[in-house]
Amino acid sequence: MPFARIDLIQGKPPEHRATVADIVYRGIVDVLEAPEGDRFVVVGEHSADNLMYDPHFLGFSRSPGFILIQATSTVGNKKDTKFAFYRSVADELKSKLGIRTDDIMINMLFFDKEDWSFGDGQPW
Repeated sequence: MPFARIDLIQGKPPEHRATVADIVYRGIVDVLEAPEGDRFVVVGEHSADNLMYDPHFLGFSRSPGFILIQATSTVGNKKDTKFAFYRSVADELKSKLGIRTDDIMINMLFFDKEDWSFGDGQPW
């Protein structure tokens, strides 16, 4: 069960935000191998002064188009799968939306199934 949080600076149109969410979701299903329909994504828009990042950390050149993606999951917890997810999402964001790859930061968190409740206060 993946959950994705996408944070970016406010001002992008709804279609842009929806496409970002779609790209991340496709990576979750196609690369991490989550089941189709396992779509739980939050897109958060922030004023420029509330999304703080170092524009040059580790030699990157980040612009105000910076986007932070965090995926929390129970699937895809293998090094090669994680790397393939990062590459897939970055390539698709660049291809479909023209987002610079220097502006894409992704991190992943992994939890066991018992760390999730889908509703009714019941564990998975």
